[in-house]
Amino acid sequence: MAHEHDTGYKLLFSDKLMVRDLVQGFIDEPWLRQLDFDTLERVNGQYVTEDMRNREDDVVWRVRSGEDWLYLYLLIEFQSTDERFMALRMMVYVGLLYQDLIRQKQLPPDGLLPPVLPIVLYNGDPRWRSPTALSELLPKLPGFLAALQPQMRYVLIDEGAYPEEVLLQQPRNLAASIFRLEQPLTLDKVKTAVDALELATRPEEYKTVRRLVAIWLRALLKRNKKYPMLLPELEDLQELRVMLSQRMEQWAEGFIAQGEQKGRLEGRLEGEARLLARLLTRRFGELPAWVEERLNAASEEQLATWSDAVLDANSLTEVFAEPPASH
Repeated sequence: MAHEHDTGYKLLFSDKLMVRDLVQGFIDEPWLRQLDFDTLERVNGQYVTEDMRNREDDVVWRVRSGEDWLYLYLLIEFQSTDERFMALRMMVYVGLLYQDLIRQKQLPPDGLLPPVLPIVLYNGDPRWRSPTALSELLPKLPGFLAALQPQMRYVLIDEGAYPEEVLLQQPRNLAASIFRLEQPLTLDKVKTAVDALELATRPEEYKTVRRLVAIWLRALLKRNKKYPMLLPELEDLQELRVMLSQRMEQWAEGFIAQGEQKGRLEGRLEGEARLLARLLTRRFGELPAWVEERLNAASEEQLATWSDAVLDANSLTEVFAEPPASH
């Protein structure tokens, strides 16, 4: 799942319009909104370290800034699991980026290192809890020693921390639309989010991002846990939206049928467990708690096996074919 998340997001955020909306919509810093995001350009994020090991950042972009320095570099890492030492990892990634810029002689005329905006984009569950600053991973130190320690902090964008009503306040923000689709899906929410996304990407400048979102969305719906939706390999968001509308009724029927089937199975298992409990009680007296737990969690095959054993067994342990766990 983590690999699918990284691959899908690398695809989405290979488009500068998606990167623009992520930064402008989810980093609360007015100064960033003044940057000329039309100048965004992708930067090579693959390096060879000093010990000859390869390292590839998820996404690296740069954007032209003001008069004092030429570029601001955006280093975006995608996470689907909480990582306690993420601040340390980001410090390493920024260091590798700087080493590569020096090696490639891509520093500005003044020879100073360009600023880097490190971003961690997290779509996992539960919410992110790890430190966002390297100092939080170090012990309390005297002032002299503390000043000598490396400093690193990153911007965390935790998708699940944004309620839907907050995301709806940015109806034309591409990143907000993606976040909505990453949240638990219902038929109505899928349709509403896809409709808004398709409407926002109708201008010609969104031609590339429409294709990228269509590919990503098709994969997202395919791996839906409750009821996967298989769609043809369309690479245009408008075509996918039309196909999605046609499949909505089929998807709804699948949810209903799946729920009814699950309900019938659970009801049958509950009835079989109650019947077996009565037989066990008549043979062996009041049932201990561990037996009740086994019956409540049993599969259909287990109940059938225990029902066959109840007539010949001399004890509850023999019925269940193994000693109970200690309580």
